[in-house]
Amino acid sequence: MAKPRKQLAHKPGAEGAPFRPDVIERVAVAAGPEPVRLLDALFAAMPQRKRLTVKDFLKHGQVMVDGTVVTQFDRPVTAASDIRVNISRQWQTFSNPRLKIVYEDDDILVVNKGYGLLSVSTDRVHNGTAYSLLRDYLKRKDPRNKLFIVHRLDRSTSGLMLFAKSAEAKEAMQHNWNNMVLDRRYAAVVEGVPEQEKGTQRSYLAENSQMLVYSTDNPEEGKLAVTRWRLMKARNGYALLDVSLDTGRKNQIRVHMADMGHPIAGDRKYGARTSPMHRVALHARTLRFIHPITRADMNFECPLPASFTRLV
Repeated sequence: MAKPRKQLAHKPGAEGAPFRPDVIERVAVAAGPEPVRLLDALFAAMPQRKRLTVKDFLKHGQVMVDGTVVTQFDRPVTAASDIRVNISRQWQTFSNPRLKIVYEDDDILVVNKGYGLLSVSTDRVHNGTAYSLLRDYLKRKDPRNKLFIVHRLDRSTSGLMLFAKSAEAKEAMQHNWNNMVLDRRYAAVVEGVPEQEKGTQRSYLAENSQMLVYSTDNPEEGKLAVTRWRLMKARNGYALLDVSLDTGRKNQIRVHMADMGHPIAGDRKYGARTSPMHRVALHARTLRFIHPITRADMNFECPLPASFTRLV
């Protein structure tokens, strides 16, 4: 007969204290003709606190100015500056060499994803994805925080991605994607130079058992995909194209560039013969959309990777 398992006694307090939200104080700067030093603004706004305590807030990363944690005491600030002090603890910040937060509010996150980084987990990879890195960051801020996938970028594609921080924001974007997204542009370096300066690729995209996406003229076999492109630069047998999407199908740009006879450099899956940058040369550089909650016009653009500009 198996021995009964020994019950382990819990140490007092091992259950963990309930989560307490951070205590955030906003600092108002008196309007004036000249900027003032951040530390002076903090002293003036917190007369009830010891000066050493106020200095410690700054020293320990508890002061944020316009969305950025600041420790520089002489940072100039004005009445227009958004200054917040986290009285409870250091502000939770995000830092990763392959993933940068471009914008964050209560409802959405916009990031610049590096190439080679998975957007979401797969059967083989569960951690170290853009989603898991951002989820862990939000959980550090508040264990109750959640993160939702709105759209994805291929592992080999870099650039702008949108995540939602609430189910309401996610559903608003996904259920009305074509109307919510106002502009979505990519930069692609392709092999060879197109004869025309601009054009449109239109086909139905389907996927075979080897997970290879291909074009077909049969609307019953695939889903309609429309890609518009414009030639920006050409040099050394490569062309830099500005690409926009009317639809958002899996591998759409990669397939349509190959259909043109100008596969994306480095994209051996879809016929590229060269890889001068040792990556698929596709970058999501512009993302403009209607904010799912506030309905504001949100417009983001990130610079081209240096390897793109060096090549062309």
